[in-house]
Order: sequence, then structure tokens, then C-alpha cells
Amino acid sequence: MDFRLLVFKKVADNLSFTKASKALYISQPAVTRHINELEKQYEKALFHRLGNKISLTEEGELFLEYTNKILVLYQELESNFQHFNKIFPKQITIGASTTIAQYLLPTLLYKLNQKYPDTDFELLNANSEDIESLLIDQKLHLGFTEGSATNPSIHYETFVKDEIVLVTKSDNTTLANTDEINLNQLKSIPLVLREKGSGTRKIIEQHLEINHIQAKDLKIDLVLGSSESIKNYILHSNSFSFISIHSIAEELRSKKFRIIDIKGVDIQRVFYFATLHGVHTKAINSLKTFFKSEYNTSQL
Repeated sequence: MDFRLLVFKKVADNLSFTKASKALYISQPAVTRHINELEKQYEKALFHRLGNKISLTEEGELFLEYTNKILVLYQELESNFQHFNKIFPKQITIGASTTIAQYLLPTLLYKLNQKYPDTDFELLNANSEDIESLLIDQKLHLGFTEGSATNPSIHYETFVKDEIVLVTKSDNTTLANTDEINLNQLKSIPLVLREKGSGTRKIIEQHLEINHIQAKDLKIDLVLGSSESIKNYILHSNSFSFISIHSIAEELRSKKFRIIDIKGVDIQRVFYFATLHGVHTKAINSLKTFFKSEYNTSQL
């Protein structure tokens, strides 16, 4: 489908470039560019522009009639060939940042595979920046990212919320008599951090910068590329690490790890669904609904 037709319909229905841009999650200049391209292609003005107000021209009214017919046909096509409960795509590639891929998705993907055995689901694991790059290169159908939602080419939608906590092994004697430290103490303890480009590291650095602490102020013991490697390292050392609460549920239950609170610091973040702007197929929307529903059910 020509995406410009969808842009035209949103503008025509709302008689507003601003409302259309918000509905489609694209910038207002992008909306204007799409409309200008259509008018140039068909050599007709589709809208009267009177200051901040617009209205359809006679040609615009006719163009809207055809656009509605085309969009209805497209919806029928998608319904027949990609309906989730009938003929879903044979293969779907999902990409997720490390924490989400390791600790949230495996059980959910098992349930998805059990329910829809005719579809091959592939999960790619990378850091958030790489997942965004794969989406832009159209190598993923759906992405999961963590940290900042700032790439202008990507539409982000909340999946679940997360908390990042400072942890160490339970028998670490470095801070044996306390479960809370201040920011000055944070500077003196050995830390293990994720690699640059990791969503976890980004959000940690953002929160520390708010409290006037730079990465160079920290005593960095080691940089590792996954939560599992960090967990294994701190389990056998006297180091500390910032890590997702989702990734240490078992270690907290078995009392292998303990959480160290930092006075005045609360690191919350969001795990996002990530798709390219304008990509809102029934298959992808159904996947999002499934993941949200199954995750919420698993927390009961």
C-alpha cells in the first residue's frame, strides 16, 4: 500500500496536518511532504489552504472516495492473508535487547509457539541500539528495546516497566553492615557495568548524571556484555553492579544476592515494543496484544 494514501486519509478525515501527524506518529513536515508529492503526481490541488485551516478541493473529495475504496481492499487483503487466527505469516523475526530476551521472552515465546505452531518465530538478541538498526534495515518484524525511546524513525510503545537496582553477593563484606549507601560511597565501590550501547548502561548513566556523577567518577572494575556474565562475576567477587530486577528474581529468592539502596536514587525505566513508523499490521498488533496479556497473566 502507498503510505501516502493513509497520510492523505488522516489529513482529510481530521482536516488537520497536526492531528494527522500525531495519529500516524510522524512529523508534521513529513505529512506535508507526502501530500505535496501526491498533488505533484496527480497535478491537482487536494486541499484548500486558508491560513491554519484546510478543506478538501473538488478533486480532493474525489481522491478521498478512491482512497477509501483502496484502503478497504487493502484491509480485506491483509485480513485474508495475515489474519492471526487463520493464515499468519510463516516466519516472524523478533529482536530484543539482552535483558528482555533472556528473562522476559523465553516463557512468552514458548506459549506463542504452542498456540501458533504453523509459524516459525525467530528471536535475535542484541543491545538496544543494534535492535533499532535491524528494524531500520527491515530485518525484524518487531523489536523490544530498553532505555531511551529517541530514534525518530521508530515508533515506541510501552511493554512493561522495570527497575534497575544495585546488587552484590549476599556475603560481600565490603558493605556488610548496611543495605543503603549515599552517592559518595557509590564512587568508591568496585562496579561491573554493561557495554556502551546497552540500554541498561544508558539509563544508569542518565540517572547518575542527574545526580552530578559521570562515568569517569566511578570505580569501574570490569565491563561485560550480558546480565548473565555480570551475575556470575559478582557472585565470585566483591564487586557490585546495576542490574534489572527482572534478571535477579531467582538469586534474590535463594538469597545469593542482596540489593543495596542508593539514597535519593530510584532508577525506573520502560521496556518498549519498537516498530518502524507506519508499520501497524494486524500481525504485529496481535503480537503486541499477546505479549502484554500473557506477561500480565504470568504476574498474577
